[in-house]
Amino acid sequence: LSDKASQPYMTMAQVSAAFGVGESTASAKARAISEALHTNRMDPTWMLKSVVDRNPFVWMAEVNGILVDIRQMPREVQVIAYEKGMIPYIPADQV
Repeated sequence: LSDKASQPYMTMAQVSAAFGVGESTASAKARAISEALHTNRMDPTWMLKSVVDRNPFVWMAEVNGILVDIRQMPREVQVIAYEKGMIPYIPADQV
């Protein structure tokens, strides 16, 4: 929510006010949730699809010792990477 370039956008002060709690309480709870779910800002599970598509780091994987963009690899390699949880799902029409 805190990225001005994306929608929806809200400051922490606005989020805190909407929930009726102080900013420090909201920040502490956000940290506790993040730690409990083992998430981070770069985790594609928690990103908007538009952000995942534009983030090259999501699609990087080591294949035979070489760092590659999985989207450029054969479909069979993409399926293996997906099944191992290395990358998000890629629809066949986007390969």
